[in-house]
Amino acid sequence: MTDIQQFFIKQEPFYEAQQDEVALYEAAYAERLPVMVKGPTGCGKSRFVEYMAWKLGKPLITVACNEDMTASDLVGRYLLDADGTRWLDGPLTTAARIGAICYLDEVVEARQDTTVVIHPLTDHRRTLPLDKKGELIEAHEDFQLVISYNPGYQSLMKDLKQSTKQRFTGLDFDYAHPELEAAIVARETGIDEQLAGQLVDVGQTARNLKGHGLDEGISTRLLVYAAQLIKRGIAPRSACRMALVRPITDDADIRSTLDHAIDSVFDA
Repeated sequence: MTDIQQFFIKQEPFYEAQQDEVALYEAAYAERLPVMVKGPTGCGKSRFVEYMAWKLGKPLITVACNEDMTASDLVGRYLLDADGTRWLDGPLTTAARIGAICYLDEVVEARQDTTVVIHPLTDHRRTLPLDKKGELIEAHEDFQLVISYNPGYQSLMKDLKQSTKQRFTGLDFDYAHPELEAAIVARETGIDEQLAGQLVDVGQTARNLKGHGLDEGISTRLLVYAAQLIKRGIAPRSACRMALVRPITDDADIRSTLDHAIDSVFDA
């Protein structure tokens, strides 16, 4: 018997709405519509899903998708033990049985033949066939499927099929506007909003370089990391170089550009 309590979010996650995404998600959940959350790395997609699970009072099962993930990793498999073989439900099957929100994070990282198994759960059938077990699960009335990915990394090899995309409603996410992002960084870390605003200024500089030497800009997550280092007594310039620049590029010219931006923002 699955202990459903382990999947509930115990404390309210901090989340600041940017537009009407909370109301839109609530409406989608009320109709049990599948939801696709799209946006750049570290902009708050996963935090949003956690917040909505908490707000709705529903259990949440999160799966970090990767290229080695198989259909069995999602639905389950037979295992050998001292008593012979036994079936172990995968996270998708568990969510369908107990009525959880199943969140497939960065779903495009999974192989396309793996993601096909979600199709019967995303239309009027709301079923999950367990072929190896010879069982057809009818999803619990509270079950909902949520997926996320970063469109900035889309390619012919890493994209969802149209047959999958058109089974979902969609929400577009982006980094918050500077004032709100500074407030988020300050709230998350306890630093003052002026310092948080300076970190956001550095982040904006990097985001302007996306497509001009950078594959991806500085995420809100990295801004929080920098703020945490500063709160520990690290000088702002050193904290920014460690948390904001070194993780995102090894290109000497781009590093130099960002280092100069840091020096400009934190010019003594």
